[in-house]
Amino acid sequence: MTSRRDFLKLLGSAALLPAVQARAQAQPAQKFVFASNAPYDSLDPHTVFDASRAGVRFNLYDGLYRYVDNPPKLTPWLAESYTVSADRKSYEFKLRPDAVFHDGTPLAAQDVVYSINRILALNKGPAALYQGVIKPGSTVAPDAHTVVFNLASPSAIFLATVPDIAVLNSALMKQREVNGDWAEGWLGRNEAGSGSYELSRFDPAVGWSARRFKAHFAGFGTSPIEEIEFRNVLETNTRVLGLMRGDFQGSDGFMPYDQIERLRQSPNVQIIEQESMRVFLFALNNARPPLDDVHFRRAMAYAFDYAGYIETIMKGSVSRNPGPLPITMWGSPHDLKGYTFDLKKASEELKLVKSPLRTLTINALAGHSESEQAAILFQSSLRQIGIETKIEVSPWPVVANRLLSLDTRPDIIPIWKSTFYLDPNNWVGEGFGTRYHGQRSLSYYSNAEFDERLERALVSDNQEEREHLYEEMTRMVSDDAAGIFIYNTRWYGPYSKKVSGIRFSPVNNGQDFRWATIDA
Repeated sequence: MTSRRDFLKLLGSAALLPAVQARAQAQPAQKFVFASNAPYDSLDPHTVFDASRAGVRFNLYDGLYRYVDNPPKLTPWLAESYTVSADRKSYEFKLRPDAVFHDGTPLAAQDVVYSINRILALNKGPAALYQGVIKPGSTVAPDAHTVVFNLASPSAIFLATVPDIAVLNSALMKQREVNGDWAEGWLGRNEAGSGSYELSRFDPAVGWSARRFKAHFAGFGTSPIEEIEFRNVLETNTRVLGLMRGDFQGSDGFMPYDQIERLRQSPNVQIIEQESMRVFLFALNNARPPLDDVHFRRAMAYAFDYAGYIETIMKGSVSRNPGPLPITMWGSPHDLKGYTFDLKKASEELKLVKSPLRTLTINALAGHSESEQAAILFQSSLRQIGIETKIEVSPWPVVANRLLSLDTRPDIIPIWKSTFYLDPNNWVGEGFGTRYHGQRSLSYYSNAEFDERLERALVSDNQEEREHLYEEMTRMVSDDAAGIFIYNTRWYGPYSKKVSGIRFSPVNNGQDFRWATIDA
């Protein structure tokens, strides 16, 4: 009989299986190729809003403010400054006068107004951050360099989410609209931004490339990267070999740690380490029986081998995170213990479940071997307590589309909740509040007491009160096993040793390349 330890060792070695790959052509010295583990089916920053494909938002587009460095600092970007009214319902931003779009059109306040109205109208991507906070038509432009957001009510998170409003060239977009579609079809394959790089090629099967936008308002250093390419490379081993050979200059900073150790041995690769704020969990569909039963969810929470996964598969490179909020973030209870691997307790909880059991679907993410390995490990332990599962492996865009509808949402997804803005709501509120039910919800969890606290936390201007409320919400979610929370990630960014100037932030995941350079 295979022991648990032997099984875990065998499972951990799965990521080392070789893959067949044709060698890429050598790249020019000032071309940066990023091997992406998520394919690009769309380039629209108002519909595609995730960490895996963040390169579009951070390189082709600008926002009023931007998160820079680690810990993330909210930095003036398209806006030079802002003021807030006494009632906290009006935010006025003064735009810098020298920003232009890639076609040379000066960027103006009306472009910001168009962009927020488009986000609200499409109701995808970042829209959930502003629904109920900003009403369509309420944002105004008193003059070309002033934009005023008039909120429906005070918002504790509005300023934190301002960087997520990617500003579009409204004149160009209106030319491309078809039957009032806000040019959604066109922008999926093109761009209308003002970012540090401008699109030169897009092929969903291959990826996208962009050249340096020399007129960018922020300027560049003495030796900037002239061309960037985000290439679709799903297989982990292929990305590793490409980095070692010099075919790629950068890749995913959240690879399995055994692959990071492998890359450390290469004379061509450097590993940049940073603390991150990215929680790995099993997202559970709380709205579908039997996962709507708290006892069934607790049974599953007791059935995952947290220590075995972290120590054997992740090689101890990550930290146990017992709740939905990173333990490094305020609002995370310091005494939260979380669940432990205990099949006896799992069986006891399962006896309390009244609805009939069925085969569950675990939808792992292709190109993310940790997601696939977690699914295999979980499947094995669930079977020991009488819960059968089937595993599907799909690219992230496929999973993201399944999240759009409750009917297509999988039962279980081994997934990461990344940082989009620096506030506990990024993880706790969005993940488990009923107001966020839809793609940004991790769970379709419904709890009236949780929602009451969330609504208070979203309007309060008292930091101490907000911290207490998010601690209470975190305890509720953990106790109800609304998700199965596993670890908080550390970022190990693999780059060519010729690359310098990478400015990692938990928000950009090392994919903002305007400061980077490549030695000849």
